[in-house]
Amino acid sequence: MAKVELKQPVVDEIAGLVDGAQSMVLVDYQGLTVDDETKLRKSLREAGVTYKVYKNTLIKRAIKDTPFESVSDLLNGPTAVAVSKDDATAPARVLCEAAKKNEKLEIKGGVVEGKFYDQAGIGEIAKIPSREELLGRLLGSIQSPIANFARVIKQIAEKQDGGEEAAAPEAAPEA
Repeated sequence: MAKVELKQPVVDEIAGLVDGAQSMVLVDYQGLTVDDETKLRKSLREAGVTYKVYKNTLIKRAIKDTPFESVSDLLNGPTAVAVSKDDATAPARVLCEAAKKNEKLEIKGGVVEGKFYDQAGIGEIAKIPSREELLGRLLGSIQSPIANFARVIKQIAEKQDGGEEAAAPEAAPEA
């Protein structure tokens, strides 16, 4: 069996991984301890991000003619790939947070929603809140005026109830 035939299943696996993905971030993981790598993988998994290490040449083959082809120039040295199909900012967010804690983890760059970003760009993408957080903020901003209105109505009602009670004792002695 030729070497190319042996490598084709891995290329197909990578192609399947990036097919339909919203984002892909490349990192240099060299120098991380096993414990650091385990914590990183766990946090990525919890965020719904797939994190794998492949040979650079196989990644290049798999992403050829895809929106992720622009990262090909970054594929040198030890490279790990973090891919998300659900939350476009999740890989950047989790990896940037991990890179702050561990200086040996180096973000190379990536593609988010079809656009290439260098290391600094990925850092900026990481600052964008998750979809759930944005939806929570939206819901909070929608509920806020309603809650404020309800509080005002309640205060008005309490004030009116309090005013009637105060008037009632004064009226009783006169009668």
